Amino acid sequence: MLKYSEEINKATTEIQQAGKSWHAISPEAVARMRIQNQFQTGLDIAKYTAAIMRRDMAEYDADSSQYTQSLGCWHGFIGQQKLISIKKHLKHTNKRYLYLSGWMVAALRSKFGPLPDQSMHEKTAVSDLIEELYTFLRQADQRELDLLFTALDRAQNAGDAAKAKEILAQIDHFETHVVPIVADIDAGFGNAEATYLLAKQMIEAGACCIQIENQVSDEKQCGHQDGKVTVPHADFLAKINAVRYAFLELGVTDGVIVARTDSLGAGLTKQIAVTEQPGDLGDQYNSFLDCEEISAADLGNGDVVIKREGKLLRPKRLPSNLFQFRKGTGEERCILDSVTALQNGADLIWIETEKPHIGQIKGMMDRIRESVPNAKLVYNNSPSFNWTLNFRQQVFDAWQEAGKDVAAYDRAKLMSVEYDDTDLAKEADERIRTFQRDSSREAGIFHHLITLPTYHTAALSTDNLAKGYFADLGMLAYVKGVQREEIRQGIATVKHQNMAGSDIGDNHKEYFAGDAALKASGKDNTMNQFH
Repeated sequence: MLKYSEEINKATTEIQQAGKSWHAISPEAVARMRIQNQFQTGLDIAKYTAAIMRRDMAEYDADSSQYTQSLGCWHGFIGQQKLISIKKHLKHTNKRYLYLSGWMVAALRSKFGPLPDQSMHEKTAVSDLIEELYTFLRQADQRELDLLFTALDRAQNAGDAAKAKEILAQIDHFETHVVPIVADIDAGFGNAEATYLLAKQMIEAGACCIQIENQVSDEKQCGHQDGKVTVPHADFLAKINAVRYAFLELGVTDGVIVARTDSLGAGLTKQIAVTEQPGDLGDQYNSFLDCEEISAADLGNGDVVIKREGKLLRPKRLPSNLFQFRKGTGEERCILDSVTALQNGADLIWIETEKPHIGQIKGMMDRIRESVPNAKLVYNNSPSFNWTLNFRQQVFDAWQEAGKDVAAYDRAKLMSVEYDDTDLAKEADERIRTFQRDSSREAGIFHHLITLPTYHTAALSTDNLAKGYFADLGMLAYVKGVQREEIRQGIATVKHQNMAGSDIGDNHKEYFAGDAALKASGKDNTMNQFH
């Protein structure tokens, strides 16, 4: 990263070389502005963050406790506040990313209004959100450095050399808020060329990691909805190749591809795979089809048939013209999908499951790692799961299997509040608390994410405010529930003018106009009430 004194010297030389006409330009101000804007383009960000992910992947391979985490975002401000909070509480951003959820783009960013997660939203909204997230993260850098520069000026004006030296060290060792974003490209929004074009836009906006799923693009469903339709492996691998070409064309050689399989919950396919010889990839895909053996005499009008192992087979075709897989084949298909993707260009895999169960995940990952020993999983810690109920039932089943008395519990009603303080509930909560650590150790999960957290937190906090504000609490609902907590907890947004860049702008005005600058941060600014 840039060093303050070096940038001052560099700017001084440049200003002197320009002659007397640049006499009003301050080398210190130039150095500050450059340090506050170290990433000039989205490609700078993509290259920087890709290197971080590659380093983190190598560290996880050496030590499974070094897993990574992210939270989903639907607005730049949300992503910014997450990173500010991470730096505030943890003092560094190591192993913490952001997740860009296609679900939240569809539900919250489309000009059509709220949409289901079915790739109906404008695809450019995805790259627009990546650019927005990094704009806000870069602004967080500018704001925090601006506060340091202000503190430096104060120390220097007071003649406090020790304090000034301490602040200079903080400036020179400043850790950026810019972190990797795992970005959801859905099923590619079209054919492989469309996938390539959108991937380029996403990378140019700053994405170092693109997640793509093996569903049919025009039939895409949320991973936790019914009716999912997968594509043959050749089609999916073409899109993985398209994303890799986009990374390489733009010079992001460390770019990361996450191949997601929805096969566990997908019972349908739109196409019968092309196969040239028994046992090839197309033949393996077709082997999971739900078929009945027939003779030539049984053929009906418009029937589609395949020949396999000398038998004539008629796949079950639905009125939708989709073909059905045999029930109970989901895990086998997930394993084949994952191995195939990792052996053909993907860096990480994502298996969408119907519940958070370490045993289930481990069972699949153990088999995948027989073929790809360093296989690593990105796992969706989804709000679509009822975590409380799932883990209470897991504890109930484990206790019952171990012969422990569970007569005091009704398995079907374990979500009930009456169980909240029981030993069973406490053990379930402890399993939830350690789920990420335990599953990363036992099941090869490199990255844990929550897709939709801020969708739910925004709704919950708004509900809490509205029910008091519009009732008898009035302003106390806001003051006690929001502002007072911001002050007590040191939440930076209590000074919302500062968060929006007012002080940065004031300093720029002073650079530009000197003593003639009309600044907003004078004594009459009510933000001074929060010093």
